[in-house]
Amino acid sequence: GNFPLALAFARFVLCENKEGNDSCGSCPSCLKSAHLVHPDLHFVFPVTLTRSVTRNPVSDDFIEEWRNFVLEDPYLLPEKWYEYIGIGNKQGIINVFESAAILRKLSFQPFESDYRIVIIWMPEKMNRPAANKLLKMLEEPPSKTIFILVAERTDEMLPTVLSRTQILRIPSIDDQALQNYLENKFPDSVGDVGSAVKLSGGDYIMAVECLLSSAGSEEFLEMFVKMMRLAYLGSVPGMIEFVEDMAEYGREKQKSFLLFALRMARENFLLNIKQSGLTAMNSKEREFSENFSAFVTDANINGIYREVNLAYGHIEANAYDRIVFLDLCLKLTHLIRAGKKIQHG
Repeated sequence: GNFPLALAFARFVLCENKEGNDSCGSCPSCLKSAHLVHPDLHFVFPVTLTRSVTRNPVSDDFIEEWRNFVLEDPYLLPEKWYEYIGIGNKQGIINVFESAAILRKLSFQPFESDYRIVIIWMPEKMNRPAANKLLKMLEEPPSKTIFILVAERTDEMLPTVLSRTQILRIPSIDDQALQNYLENKFPDSVGDVGSAVKLSGGDYIMAVECLLSSAGSEEFLEMFVKMMRLAYLGSVPGMIEFVEDMAEYGREKQKSFLLFALRMARENFLLNIKQSGLTAMNSKEREFSENFSAFVTDANINGIYREVNLAYGHIEANAYDRIVFLDLCLKLTHLIRAGKKIQHG
């Protein structure tokens, strides 16, 4: 909920008739903010080259797509945004041309309001040249100029940028509040709202994904099962086939799969040490894990976490995905067999 919160705060600051701690929702400023067209509300987000934008891409090149995307649902996922603008397997970045565009916009006075607001979504994607060009502006913004950086993982932000911000941690959504909202929004859903809430860990996007898919992360579960079975068998030809399938995913989807694999490793370890009450799995995940958990032990759980995290970092750094996933499969072969030896030893 960090991005919707940023939008709400921006609307409040720009509102002409504030009502206590909220915007009025009806003044011209609020109406423009609601449609993301207020001239003093600026957006920055990761982009890249496309068929129609072939040189020096910046957010303004995609502003119409951005408005439509956000207005459909302000709970945002990077992979959904990249899919929306059709960039395939590429990853978006915030580049130095974007920084120049921001500086140019802020060289003028506000158009309608006392304040100007710049919302930067996914500042983790800001590269070093872009950051260096913006550092002084972030450290000493012009009068009545507010920068709001909406990050998913502050540990991936450049330290020079992070050090110039005031960090506000947005907590997970309360389970009961999330359940009430989902029950009202999806009254005819055939999914189990309670299970979706538990699986989500307070993440609205994940809860909706789980609810709208009968098996939650069904596609990821299928790939996880395949990867672990191949690791158990040590089948290199099978691993190569698996790697080719993974290469069809975009990088953001590959990263999401690896995060799913980390969660499944945790859940299976909890089952192994007889702590099933702490797990959060849907029925298909649990069905697979009842047997697989025997191979995730204290002898290999740290190694599994280490190797999957390493693969995630390599994908994030644009390493060649086929090599990354083949290397992961080969290492998992040794780790799963180590767990098996402990289990039967």
